[in-house]
Amino acid sequence: MARSGLYKGDVQRARDSLLAQGKNPSVDAVRVALGNTGSKTTIHRYLRELEGEEGRPVGAKAAVSEALQDLVTRLATRLHEEAEERLDEAQQRFTARVQERDQAIEQGRQEAAALSNQLQRTETALQAERQAHEATGRELGARTTEVAQLHERIAGLTTRLAEHEAHAQSLEEKHAHAREALEHYRTTAKEQRDQEQRRHEHQLQELQLALRQANETLATKNQELLLLNRDNGQWLERHGRLEREVSLTRQAHEAQQAELDALRLTASEHRALQVRWNQDHQALESLEAELAQVRTELARERDRRESAEAQASRLQGHQQAIDQLLVQLRQSDAGVSASEKAKR
Repeated sequence: MARSGLYKGDVQRARDSLLAQGKNPSVDAVRVALGNTGSKTTIHRYLRELEGEEGRPVGAKAAVSEALQDLVTRLATRLHEEAEERLDEAQQRFTARVQERDQAIEQGRQEAAALSNQLQRTETALQAERQAHEATGRELGARTTEVAQLHERIAGLTTRLAEHEAHAQSLEEKHAHAREALEHYRTTAKEQRDQEQRRHEHQLQELQLALRQANETLATKNQELLLLNRDNGQWLERHGRLEREVSLTRQAHEAQQAELDALRLTASEHRALQVRWNQDHQALESLEAELAQVRTELARERDRRESAEAQASRLQGHQQAIDQLLVQLRQSDAGVSASEKAKR
């Protein structure tokens, strides 16, 4: 680029200084003497003018060869100016492209680094999800085995419950026989003890009421039998066998009640385990859906990374083409400079 305020006198002083030092006053040497300022085209034009002024006297007629040489010099100057302008434009375009390319490469590197970090985080999350999935699978297998064992236990308890119900039915039949025997005994006792009927009528009514309530609750049966035992000692002596059967029936009922309570507790545990198994199954499905989403996002990130790498490769190809163009321009400029030196 031409220096602001560069005059012909400046070029002349620089040239004279170089000649005094015994150096060749070339365009580049004069430009260095001027402090690396000024356009080479302007310096070259001023040097040609100075050479023309010193080479022929004032008022002399230019020969045809000198006219041609002057024409050639002008054309060369013009070509050099155009080449200089084109070179400057090409250099500016090249610099702009290099900056754009560097910015694009830096952006691609940043995106690649971000994608690499995100990919690493995604792979870490995927590994954690896999471990959680495996742990959930193991826990699910244990829960399934536990549920199967509970089903077997429930089946066994159901069988035992059926057996106890059958036993309770048998006891009910024995109770019916006992009531029949008691009714027969009461009838016999009534015939034998007519003289005591009034005195024992109330006690016999309580006994009948106690016998009717024996099917509803065995505990009250035992109390009523004890009351009958206190009120009627003779009946207790004759019906000891019936009392033992009633006591056995109470014990069997208590055992049956305990087993029923155990069955209810087991059923409650089974329901709780079933609810927990459903929750674990839903959590497993949610984890599988999240795993599929993570895999999809991972595939997208890989595609974006491949696209960024392809774009970086294309930018590198553009950079190589620009470097080749710059080399060609420099070679062309070197050819033009060599041609000008040869003409000198």
